[in-house]
Amino acid sequence: MNLANKITVIRIAMIPLFMLMFQHYPSWLEERFSLFHSINQYGLYWAVGLFVLASATDKLDGFIARKYNMITNLGKLLDPLADKLLVSVALIMMVQQSMVPSWIAVVIIGREVMVSGLRILAAEKGVALAADRHGKLKLVLQVVAITAVLLDNYPFAYLIDFPIDLTIMLAAVALTIYSGYRYVMNNYRELQLEW
Repeated sequence: MNLANKITVIRIAMIPLFMLMFQHYPSWLEERFSLFHSINQYGLYWAVGLFVLASATDKLDGFIARKYNMITNLGKLLDPLADKLLVSVALIMMVQQSMVPSWIAVVIIGREVMVSGLRILAAEKGVALAADRHGKLKLVLQVVAITAVLLDNYPFAYLIDFPIDLTIMLAAVALTIYSGYRYVMNNYRELQLEW
């Protein structure tokens, strides 16, 4: 396994840590173990740090793979999988904590399932479907939106009484829908799908 793939695997391994930090633990655990007290106090900040770090490594492993010619089939499989898992887990956890409405998670995760389905159909036909710039921009906006919501509009809340975090999240949803539409339209003829 090359360095780029190892970084991707580390990114995937950060997802359960993110989940552990995001949770709020019961008081009896907090009283018995100081670790759970710390997580209840600061876990959300650690979760945000892990989320941002995991998101940033996406660019790092891609850069290393291209620069040092480390592009492999395993990397092509794991890299988008890591992105989808990270964003999906974050959204599900945020819905659980009532930080975002469930329809946002359904739209974003649903788009990823649809695109993955198209890629599977394409693979069966021997066609490799590449992500376009809208798909890449969509991921960046989703990461920014999730981070803003996790930070509860910090630091903007001190500057302006406007839900910038929600606005960015709605923009991410709109771009998610648009990029999904473009992806289907751009690949429709190539796949010769029957509707």
